Amino acid sequence: MKRIHRIAVIPGDGIGTEVIAEGIKCLKTLSEIFEDLQFQFEYFTWGSEYYLQHGKMMSGDGLKILKNFDAIYLGAVGDPRIPDDVTLHGLLLPIKMGFDLYVGLRPVYLFRGVESALANISEDEIDMVVIRENTEGEYSNIGGIIGIEEGELALQSGLFTRKGIERIVTFAFEYARDKGRKKVTSITKSNAQRYGMVLWDRIVKEVASRFPDIKTESKLIDAACMDVVRNPKGYDVIVASNLFADILSDLTASVTGGMGLAPGASFNPKDKTYPGFFDPVHGSAPDIAGKGLANPLAAILTAKLMLDYLGESEAADLLSHAIKQNLSERKVRTVDLGGRSRTDEVGDDVVRILRSLSLTVPFQI
Repeated sequence: MKRIHRIAVIPGDGIGTEVIAEGIKCLKTLSEIFEDLQFQFEYFTWGSEYYLQHGKMMSGDGLKILKNFDAIYLGAVGDPRIPDDVTLHGLLLPIKMGFDLYVGLRPVYLFRGVESALANISEDEIDMVVIRENTEGEYSNIGGIIGIEEGELALQSGLFTRKGIERIVTFAFEYARDKGRKKVTSITKSNAQRYGMVLWDRIVKEVASRFPDIKTESKLIDAACMDVVRNPKGYDVIVASNLFADILSDLTASVTGGMGLAPGASFNPKDKTYPGFFDPVHGSAPDIAGKGLANPLAAILTAKLMLDYLGESEAADLLSHAIKQNLSERKVRTVDLGGRSRTDEVGDDVVRILRSLSLTVPFQI
């Protein structure tokens, strides 16, 4: 019996259309390898061009349309003609908050064949996961701007609830235990932010007491930013608020090969009533869009996270090992990793490896 997964595809802007095409290419190859696995892709043209035509980033009934899918696969959004807050609050945040996709999962790994920007760091030595609270915190749309000229005033408030903090911290500890990881680091700024972050710290201690087998530490965001550069091997699972995890996932990606290798997933682990949302961490990179320079591996790694979410562990493992082999061979890679291959050539090489690995029974991966 075939397992059919309905995927809403939003290629988005800039390089999003290019990298998402390579992810789809790999997923289609996997559906050929695993004959009982099938994907039904439906494409949506939402994004910046849609905004310029309609005055909104997606259809007014976008959430109603998307809720009928198993997963959402997005390339990137962003356009220099539109303020970034419009693209963020017009598409990404409404999906994450509207569907209560409170877990943001961003694995960070230094692959064999990839050199770190840091000295004295070898392949496989960096292996951490940044877990981001997705639905409240500093990105809550609370505040406003009033006044004119020199009297203009902006108020921006963060929203922190016991429920929101407790469930993301609990997920971090459960994830660490399930994956055999040893430590959870909570990132905070309670010395300066006396309410939201103080509540965060207190709830972290409460949750940690239920997981005595997991080492726990707490770091201020400024110290953590210094530390992940100075000693990235000292981190395992990181849990942080919306803003802090956003910052750290970009920073940690920069020491493990760049944004072209940074996947992202957003989902609700307790309730799959609504689809998970999967998008690489990188932006739309309009300066290189259409030139075939974009690294598609972040989008392909994101497809791997989507397969995990859909329960397709065998296909996810095969795709993961194909990516690792592509990188370890050091032959077909884009310019950001020191190569000269085009975006589609990297996708083709991952497909080649997928087919090669699939010829062995069982798969030698």
